[in-house]
Amino acid sequence: MKVLDLQCPHDHRFEGWFASADDFESQLSRKLVECPICGATEVSRLPSAPRLNLSGATSASNASKEKAAANAGELQAHVMRALREVLEKTENVGDRFAEEARRIHYNEAPARSIRGVTTPEDARALVEEGIDVMPLPVPAALKEPLQ
Repeated sequence: MKVLDLQCPHDHRFEGWFASADDFESQLSRKLVECPICGATEVSRLPSAPRLNLSGATSASNASKEKAAANAGELQAHVMRALREVLEKTENVGDRFAEEARRIHYNEAPARSIRGVTTPEDARALVEEGIDVMPLPVPAALKEPLQ
């Protein structure tokens, strides 16, 4: 089993596990490898090498890099938890988002937290009407029920 360090164009770093380097290349060419954060399929392999701890000590530079990677991983985990919570506590109105947001704003529908999709133009129009909206990119990993 090969564990590869991968990165998407949005600088999200993650690991991928493959039977071989050829298996990775095959899946990558078929767009089967995607970023678990944003769903991008334009993934690149990061250079990596096995780490040998011969003396049991790490240099300050390596420790700093490891800490930065751990912090990035913690941040991604927090973002994923927050997105899961938003998905659990909002109603998905799909492509009716702009219409439903207006109905709620003008008291034509019960007040509640909603999510859905709309065009950038409709989102701007909602903001101009005084209706608060926030774009929320949902990674593909969260669009399906988690196993």
